[in-house]
Amino acid sequence: MIPRDELKAPLAAILVGALTALVLLLLPLAREPGIVTPAAADSAELAAGGIGALTPGAPAGFAGSAACAGCHAPEVKAWLSSQHAEAMSLATAETVRGDFDDARAGKEGASARFFRDGGRYEVEIEGKDGTPSRFTVTHTFGLYPLQQYLVTMPDGRLQALPFAYDTRPKSEGGQRWFHLYADDPPAPGDPLHWTGPQQNWNFMCAECHSTALRKNYDAATDTFHTTFSEISVGCESCHGAAEGHIAWARQAREKGTSDATTPNKGFASVAAVRLPADWTIDPATGSPAHGVSRPAGDVVETCARCHARRGVFSENWQPGQPLTDTHVPVLLGEGLFEADGQNLDEVFNDHAFKQSRMYAKGVTCTDCHDPHTAQLRAPGAQVCGQCHMPERFDTEAHTGHAPGPNAPDCIACHMPARTYMVIDRRHDHSFRIPRPDLSMTLGTPNTCNACHTDKPPSWAAAAIERWHGPERKGFQSWGPAFHDARAGAPEAREELIALAGTPSVPGIVRATAIGELERFPSVASDEAARRALSDPDPMVRVAALRAQAGLPLDQRWRRAGRLLDDPSPLVRLEAASLLADQAPATLDPADRARLEAAFRAYVEAQQLAADRPEGHGNLGLFLSRRGDLAGAEKELQQGLALHPLASTLRLNLSDLYRAQHREEEAERVLREGLALHEEADLHHALGLALVRQKRYDEALAELARASALAPDAPRYAYVYAVALQSRGEQAQAQRVVAGALARHPNDPGLISLALGRALRTRDIERARGLARRLAALQPDNADIARLAAQLEGR
Repeated sequence: MIPRDELKAPLAAILVGALTALVLLLLPLAREPGIVTPAAADSAELAAGGIGALTPGAPAGFAGSAACAGCHAPEVKAWLSSQHAEAMSLATAETVRGDFDDARAGKEGASARFFRDGGRYEVEIEGKDGTPSRFTVTHTFGLYPLQQYLVTMPDGRLQALPFAYDTRPKSEGGQRWFHLYADDPPAPGDPLHWTGPQQNWNFMCAECHSTALRKNYDAATDTFHTTFSEISVGCESCHGAAEGHIAWARQAREKGTSDATTPNKGFASVAAVRLPADWTIDPATGSPAHGVSRPAGDVVETCARCHARRGVFSENWQPGQPLTDTHVPVLLGEGLFEADGQNLDEVFNDHAFKQSRMYAKGVTCTDCHDPHTAQLRAPGAQVCGQCHMPERFDTEAHTGHAPGPNAPDCIACHMPARTYMVIDRRHDHSFRIPRPDLSMTLGTPNTCNACHTDKPPSWAAAAIERWHGPERKGFQSWGPAFHDARAGAPEAREELIALAGTPSVPGIVRATAIGELERFPSVASDEAARRALSDPDPMVRVAALRAQAGLPLDQRWRRAGRLLDDPSPLVRLEAASLLADQAPATLDPADRARLEAAFRAYVEAQQLAADRPEGHGNLGLFLSRRGDLAGAEKELQQGLALHPLASTLRLNLSDLYRAQHREEEAERVLREGLALHEEADLHHALGLALVRQKRYDEALAELARASALAPDAPRYAYVYAVALQSRGEQAQAQRVVAGALARHPNDPGLISLALGRALRTRDIERARGLARRLAALQPDNADIARLAAQLEGR
């Protein structure tokens, strides 16, 4: 489920220089125009609803899971017991778990009636225009602990209903309808409304709930003609197109022997194989002594394709590829992850697992989970006993709790759970040591207090110290650095540089450290980002490229030009974005060819997201930097036509008009956005537009509104205070600065304003402290260093 605070991320956060098409979660599908529905399964063992059958719209080379059953019957049977097999189904009596016996759910303003009409499953619910209407449920989505339902629209869109059915037993609170946003139901026109873009299966969910998906969006008609090879997550979702393998197997049967010269037994590619692992337990530690290195594109990357928070820039995924060959993983950003890297938002578990010591030692998903049933290889915490000695760890000496039915086990302590989609509890896969001491200093959650809710973290921290001594161990050591970075504390700079430059730190953490360094510009930060351009992990190189955005073009070219033919497609696309303003005609033929090829790939990647504001926004900015202002304007206008609430597109379009001295049009675009939805960034931009038109009183009111709406945006308070000062309202400006500094004590702009006032009023003691703080934040600013030294009396 998309949290309500995700509303602005997909619609307003166009990542400048990144090729994002934010695929944020998993949802559902249907039939009717644009959807190819499966034919009947050609194996009696395969489930109802078309599961396992090949569809008429399947891409070349795909055969369907039913074709695998002849040779791989045990694996297919195991797969049929998994939720993957029923990730999506046609809505039939065999697949629908919800109560459609004239059941009613919700409350006034957010209600629905579920009923049958012959063999059809129907819902009466508020439609796009706010009027209660009747819709046919065409597909089920998911199975347990909840099942969602999809409606197919005439334009080929499949939309997920806001009500889901709790499929758990009644004794566990199940067998009921519930609203996914019961506390704040989205209204018609809201992107989170069930008819809106954030509940659209074609973009949000389809890739991970069906096999060999092709979105097939037609921008000219704003319609979808989405196809897939198989309605659910079938064999070829993980193994790739199987026709070549089937031909190889058929030939082997006919000849009585297999052809050892055929690569990958007929598959185009396979997941990279880990070296043989020795998980022999070391009696001294109770855990394996040695790990193994993992190759790029191993089975973890296969799982990560859907079990990671990521965007997509290519539909041409194949097993054996790193995820970054086709997708854009997010970093460990604020709002998505806790400062120490624990899951916060619905980010799935790839990012958590890649922060773990187990991942670093070579453990894969299939060491713990059967790849076909997706179930644990042993019940509960017994799965941990495959590699960790129960006699050592399942003891009071280790857990601090007497053994018994209610005693915490490995999973309870090392895989804390969060609940998503109202009822779906999921365990964090970072396998971290409980750290209530970090809860005290960083405000992060800890598994001890998840159970002992009546106790403070200090109580839990003291208990762990009694059991295990004062030294806190653990693989994930980056919490303090990211906490300091989010607070803007100057000490974060060195902490982040150290993280980014330590090879043993997980790649996703190194990449996040480089990304966070952008808050702390300095020579040292720039050097860390320059070194990171050669990091072996592609996500670190991507973050390093983003960090070059403010440099002059010649310097960007010298640093990033070589990455135009980087092994990673994502890195190449990021380099193309960074170098968008480089004129190919000024380069030698070889460099010109590399740059133009990267530009073509970038445009193609954005066109895959033509149904989204992100795609149009990214392409608009790219064309603007290429000097194609008319093309940029067209892209931004098309994006706004699709999603009028995409405020970042409005900001970019307004800025495009400003650059062309089209001030009236710039103002109009912003006011149109505010008429639809009040947002701080639009008020702020409008205030600046009015300043340029010398309409100062109106401008001041807009800047004030922006600052009031977004108290967590120090830039808005800074600009508002400067505007107040320019109008002679010194006392009000001082109040604005003081209030904002209390919230953002490390913001350089606010500190500069406060320092200026302290100097003017000869408050030397206050000026001394402010100058000292500013010098720490801006270590390369010679003027600030000189002023700080003077105030210190040196």
